[in-house]
Parts: sequence; structure tokens; C-alpha cells
Amino acid sequence: MTDQAVDPDGAERTAHSAREDRFLGRTRELKELRADIERAGLDTLSGRKAPRARVLLIAGRPGSGRTTLAEQLVRQIAGRYPDGVLRARLSEPGGTPVPVEQAARDLLAALELPAPAGAAEDDLAAALRAALAGRRMLLLLDDAAGAEQVDALLPDTPDCLVVAVSGGPLTGIADVRPCTIGGLDTKSAVELLTGYAGAVRVTVDPRSAEALAEACQGHPAALVLAGGWLAARPQAAVSDLAKRLHTDAGADGTPLSRVFRLVYDQLPAPAARILRLLCLAPAGLADPHTASALAGCSVDAARTTLDDLVALGLLRALDTPLPQYEVPGCLHPLLRALAETQERPAELQLARARMLERTVRLLQSCRAITETDSPQAREKLSGLPPALRFPTPRAAADWLHIRRPALLASARLAVADGELDTLARRLMSQLVRALAAHVGTQAAAPDLYGLHGLVLDVAERRGLPRERAAALLNLGDLDAQTGRTREALVRYRAALDAGREANDPYATGRAMESVGGAYQELGDHDRAADWFGRALAERLARGEHPEAARLYGRIGTAHTYAGRYGEALRNWRAALAGYRRSGDVAASARALSEIARVQEYAGRPEESLRTCQEAVEWARRAEDRRLQAALQLRLADTLDRLGDPASARLHRAAAERMLGEEPSEEDAGPEHGANACEIRSASSED
Repeated sequence: MTDQAVDPDGAERTAHSAREDRFLGRTRELKELRADIERAGLDTLSGRKAPRARVLLIAGRPGSGRTTLAEQLVRQIAGRYPDGVLRARLSEPGGTPVPVEQAARDLLAALELPAPAGAAEDDLAAALRAALAGRRMLLLLDDAAGAEQVDALLPDTPDCLVVAVSGGPLTGIADVRPCTIGGLDTKSAVELLTGYAGAVRVTVDPRSAEALAEACQGHPAALVLAGGWLAARPQAAVSDLAKRLHTDAGADGTPLSRVFRLVYDQLPAPAARILRLLCLAPAGLADPHTASALAGCSVDAARTTLDDLVALGLLRALDTPLPQYEVPGCLHPLLRALAETQERPAELQLARARMLERTVRLLQSCRAITETDSPQAREKLSGLPPALRFPTPRAAADWLHIRRPALLASARLAVADGELDTLARRLMSQLVRALAAHVGTQAAAPDLYGLHGLVLDVAERRGLPRERAAALLNLGDLDAQTGRTREALVRYRAALDAGREANDPYATGRAMESVGGAYQELGDHDRAADWFGRALAERLARGEHPEAARLYGRIGTAHTYAGRYGEALRNWRAALAGYRRSGDVAASARALSEIARVQEYAGRPEESLRTCQEAVEWARRAEDRRLQAALQLRLADTLDRLGDPASARLHRAAAERMLGEEPSEEDAGPEHGANACEIRSASSED
């Protein structure tokens, strides 16, 4: 018995034991497409050089095999494009268009190029076009929802070729070469059925096989379902299925819908319910946990059912280390219609809530496995059912990586639902924490930016000022990290207003300090010092002396940049006094180092020398060898200016010894060079 599946578009795809894909028919279409590549374009005929890449369009209904044809064409012509092939899918299985921003970001990632978090769609599309300039690449844009998606990603070079797959014409794109496909020819359709039903059944009754292919109108997805039905019933004759379909030929619907109804009606009730509820699977991607939560069954039972559905051609098993399945796009509308007619709205809402709750618990487990030193984390892990626990941090990281598209789609769906906002907030909170724990805030910044934007949407819809302030602060931090300082400043000011509305002292103080930091980055040191001073007043009023000491230092830095060295020294000395009161030896050493720097800028080298020597002693007590080395170098520079080169050489030699003994970045552990970006949850619930 063979495994069969429908590709994302519903096209024919046969997975034998070696899991090799077979391509059948379409000889004429391939010949025409290859000829279109060679044919002169309108610009060439008019004597102008083509300004952009040529677009070949493969158009057809979902399930017609358009994606398989595009992939076959790409395999045949890939050798002409030495810089490689890029692929992007422009619609989710349910038909929701993928934002151009996300598609451009994914293509840039495939090129191993940076895509700053929060960058605008136009900027990312421009970055993609710039990256493709001078390259000879082939782009496959699958399941395009409209011309505007393709146009935004179109390279500005005639050396590239774009193969677009869509349901209709791409009106508005110049010189598109369309190839509209229908059903397979009879010979290819029968060969496709033979791969599932076996050669014997087809050989003994070739006319019935041809009649079955005719009843399916050569539609590849319908043929796959028919083949799956036959493969699951080795004793059934091909004529049995052909007669059933001919009897049903007068019924409404397409050949695909008629074959689907026949296959669906003969499923066991639990399998049928799981199948129709999979229309709720985010991004059309499901795993055993998703199916288990949707249907309210065990994970093992869900896994068995999903594998059975793959064997029938109703799902596609993805080639990933963990079991994951895809709902064919051509079947999604049929499943959605079944779910809406056979399930009450309240049951669908409950199924969606169960799925999201299961996702929240898996994310909790995914993060907790990284916190093995925390008794609270160990307690939480022990309280989870065995099916929700990950054996190792590596297994959790792999799950997070494989399920990332579905997890991000889950967050979008939960927010769009509007009735599950509390669950949506918990989901986004746990997803942010899991990404930060396993990926790091820098690497996950684009995903985090989108998640914080969703948190902001929910907070504004529900009138939650504290969550709104947290989301704005996080978005402002990500804007600031990518150089959009003015945008960050707007976010921070809005966060300050929200924090005041919520009467949240943390948010207001943090927002004031962030506003000051943004002004300092913009070079407005007077406003920076003023805002740091406002934040300082808040800290002092609440008796938060360690934080107050840190803010004295930030004020001192702003005055230093502005050239007001007297004010800078006063604030740094206040910071030093605060650090000493709290017993923070390392911070005291750094404060002394900054005082020495300001004294040097102020033209007081003797005082700077004495302060620097004191700072070296404090750094030694703090066991901060890097700071000791930096101070030794500063001492050497000061001694050079004071006319003592021999002592300067001794201090430089000492600094070199210290730096030579420092562990490398790789040996220093994960906290060495850790990202300082703070990720606050929109919910206090863990």
C-alpha cells in the first residue's frame, strides 16, 4: 500500500516508500512555458531593455496541479540561474493573503540578509530588489492572491525570472506570460490512479480506469482522493468507484467536491470530526497536539487518525523531524463548510479555545525546560501531563522552530477572533517568553515586533492601559534597536501616557527614562538630562535608591556629552555614593572610571590619575578584569600626557596581560554578551 498526499495546492503528488515525487503529463504546458522564456518581450521588441524580471504565470483552480507544474518547470530550468532559486508562498491554505512584508522578510532570510524588525513593507521590498540586483535568480511565488503581491516582490533586473502561481490573471503587471491549466490527459490520469490502486486492478479493467479519470475530469486532487479510496480498499474494483461517481454526476459541485464527499462520508465519525475541525488549524498546519485539542481526544489517537487521513490523500505529511501535517488548500473551503454545518458555533469556539489553551501550555513547557535551576520552573514542569513535557531543551527548541509559523498564526487568529482576548494575551505572553529563551531577543526581534503589535491591538480594544504601556515600551525598544529613534520616541511618549492612565509607576518611570535615552540618541542632551531627571525624581520618591544611582549616572553622561563637566561630576559622584550605600562594588568601580574620564575631559589630569587608580582598586575588588584592563590603558594614556612614558608602558603591559587571560566570547557562557532588550509580558500570568 502506498502513501499519497495532495500538495499545498492540491496537485498530484505520489509518495512511495522512498518518498519520491512523480510528475505526470503536462508536456504541452511545459513546452509552452519554456518557449515563453525565450520569446522576446514587449520592451525588447520596441528596442528598450527590459526594466524588470519577466513573469511566467501558471493559472488554474486550486487542486489543478499548478504548484506541481511550477515546481517541475523550476527543476528543469534551475541550471540557467546560477545564483539559485527562491520560494515564497503568498497565501495561507484558507485563502488569507500573506502580507508582502512577511514574504519579503522570508525571502531576505533565505538570502541570509538582515531584515530589521518593524521595517515598513516598502523598505523590505526595496531591500529585496537591491539584494537581487546583479544576481541571476529564479523566484517561485506560489499561490499569489493578486497582482500587487507579485509586483511588490518583482526584481528590477531582467536577469531574474519569476514563476508565479495564481488562480487568475495578474492584471497590472506588464508582459506577463500566462499558462492556464485544466485537467490531466487521460493517459496521465490513469497512470496517477495506477500508482495508488496498483497495476493489476487497472490492467484488468482499463475502461473503468478511464471512466474514473473522466468522472474526475482529470482533476489531479480529485484523482488523488479517488486513488486513496481505492488504496484503502484492496478488494474494491475500479469500476465500483467509477459507478459511484457517475451516479453522483448530476449532483451539484465540482469533481473534487463529489469525490471528497464520497471519501468523507465513509470515514469513521471520530476521524471525520477531526478532519473537519482541521479547518481551524492555524496556517493550515497541524500536529497531533493540535488535532487532539480540537477534537478532545488523546494525542496518540490523534496521531493515528492524522496518518490515516494522509493515506487517504486528505492531508499532506510534511518532511519535518517532528510529525506535522498540512491541510491542502483546495480542501480547506470544503472542510470549513462541513464544520459550519455540522458543528454549532459554540462548539467551534470551544474547539478553538482548547487548541489555543493547549498551545499556551506547550509554550510554558517549552520555556520552563530552559530554567532547570529554578525550583518554580521544575514544579511547573512536574505538574504538566507527560504528553506536554519536553525531554530536553534541544527537543523544545526544535519544536519551537518547526511550529513557529503555526504559533505565529495562532497568535494572529486569537487576536482576530475578538472573543478570546484573555487567552490571546496569555498565548502571546508565553510565545514571547519562549522565543526569548530559545532564540534570543535579537534573533527573534522581527517575530517579537509583530507579537507586541498584536498585544497592543488587544490592549486598545479591551481598554487595558497597563498592557498598552508594556506593548508600546517593547515596540519602542525594538524601534530604537533598529535605528528608528524618532519612531521609538513617539512610542515611549504614548507609553508614558498609558502608564499614567494605569497608575503604573514602573511603566511611567521606564517610559520617562526611555524618552531621555531617545533624546540622547538624537543628540538633544539637554532634553535627555531633563527626562532622566524626571525619572530620577520618581525613583527617589519611591525610595528606589539603586535605580536612582543608575539614573544619576545617565544624567552625568548626558551632561558629559553636552560639555558641562561640572554638572557631570556632581551627578557621577551622586551615583557613586548611591552605589557604595547599596554595596555594589562593580558599579562603584564603573562610576569611578566615568568620574576619571570626565576629569580628563575637563583638563584635570592629576585628579583623573588619582581617581583612575582608585577605580582600578575597586575593579580588582569586583574581580572585573575587563574594567581593570580598560582602566590600566586609561592610566597609561594619562601618564603619557603627564610625561611619564615608562610608567605608561608598565600599565599597558598589565592591560595586555589581563586581556590575554580573558576567556573568549564562546567560552564565556550565554550571559556573556547577552542582549539587554527587555521583554515584558502583557499578562502577569505565567
